[in-house]
Amino acid sequence: MWKYMLKRSLSMVITLWLIATLTFVIMHLIPGDPFATEARMLPEEVVQNMRERYHLDKPLIEQYVQYMNGLIHLDLGPSIQQKSQDVTTLIQSGFPASAVLGLQSLVIALTGGIALGVVAALFHNRLMDYAAMFFAILGISVPSFILAPLLIKYFAVKWELLPVASWDGWEYSVLPSVALAIGPLAIIARFVRTSMIEVFDQDYMSTAEAKGLSTFHIVFRHGIRNAILPVITFIGPLFANLITGTFVVEKIFAIPGIGKYFVESIFNRDYPVILGTSVFYSAVLILTLFVTDILYRFVDPRIKLANGGE
Repeated sequence: MWKYMLKRSLSMVITLWLIATLTFVIMHLIPGDPFATEARMLPEEVVQNMRERYHLDKPLIEQYVQYMNGLIHLDLGPSIQQKSQDVTTLIQSGFPASAVLGLQSLVIALTGGIALGVVAALFHNRLMDYAAMFFAILGISVPSFILAPLLIKYFAVKWELLPVASWDGWEYSVLPSVALAIGPLAIIARFVRTSMIEVFDQDYMSTAEAKGLSTFHIVFRHGIRNAILPVITFIGPLFANLITGTFVVEKIFAIPGIGKYFVESIFNRDYPVILGTSVFYSAVLILTLFVTDILYRFVDPRIKLANGGE
């Protein structure tokens, strides 16, 4: 177990370094300049001073060494566009809102998806199954940027049940959480339905039923634990994506999350923010995938973590 965790930790560090390096190289290969607009409006001396301020006048290899040194010391540098803040501050200010929104969305997606999938499997090829799968197909087909305005129109404007366009309490997070959760919920429901149908065909399920155990006991004691493994695979990248911000939904609901910094930095060619948010997102994704692998071992003790070792 500990040997596996040490190997994975080393591979995580190497993977993160490769991602940071590739992002740095690709970012500088793309044509353009962060100061292209200023170059047309300001004297050349002023623009040159700005380039020196962000070390863009130095050779590329020297910029890379400086960036990696800052990354090791958790210093992501100053933002070019947000001149009064550094990248670390931007991430710290936006991440809490994105994390709350993402965690709520994940809880909704997991509970709703598992429940819907179990119901569909229990009533396989019957009306409840068809209704559940119709909802799942609808949830997958309708993107969040279309669902979000519909939720605002009915739940906020027409029925006046929930507020929008702010971040002043838990009630403001309900609609964006639902908008983000519907798609993953539908995917999880399909995963669980397929897995539960396969599990119901296993001999140990027939044995449990022959013993006279209740449907609730059979499903939740023997069924879900074995059917949940495909969902765990999906949870890792889903969790990282949700808690690091979804720009469109955050924009629609005026949520001060990290997603806007990630997208706006690309449009503005804000090199430090592009690198910082990319590395931060990658670190969260790598960590959640690592935790997912560990969860496999607890959900099914028969699974070995590495080369047959514990």
